[in-house]
Amino acid sequence: METKRVEVLPYDAKWRSDFEDIKREILGAIGGLITGIEHVGSTSVEGMSAKPCIDIDVIIKDRSVFDAVVKGLGGIGYVHEGDLGIKDREAFKYSDKPHLQAHHLYVCPEKSEELRRHMAFRDFLRNDPGAVKEYSAVKEEAARRFPNDIEKYIQYKSPCIEALYEKCGLR
Repeated sequence: METKRVEVLPYDAKWRSDFEDIKREILGAIGGLITGIEHVGSTSVEGMSAKPCIDIDVIIKDRSVFDAVVKGLGGIGYVHEGDLGIKDREAFKYSDKPHLQAHHLYVCPEKSEELRRHMAFRDFLRNDPGAVKEYSAVKEEAARRFPNDIEKYIQYKSPCIEALYEKCGLR
């Protein structure tokens, strides 16, 4: 899903059930091929302001099942986009899922560094209310300043992310 307008909203508890709805659909298509599905990103952190788009990492044991996963996800409307420049994180897009909350879907092997980073950052934020407050404020300000420029939005919040990565041991 491409971001056309940057909108950051206060935390919404519904995001948890939105994730579960997406997870159910994915499990129905490829549940036997995967080892897990993780809700990552800002919508997975209680109290965190976020763009209303669920980030999901589907976990596979290794690449041996990847072609079957692509086929299974294709059967429910997802199209493989490649790794988009990030090793061991395969992106998928969709165009017709009005019954589900907007989301980004990635498939990662269990040993993926990107999966480890997503989960470590999520878990750090879930356990540090001060970091949640700080990062939420930066994201809200970035969205106010750059409502029509996702690149500048990302650039504005990058120093905060880097500082939080340092604090949680990802740098």
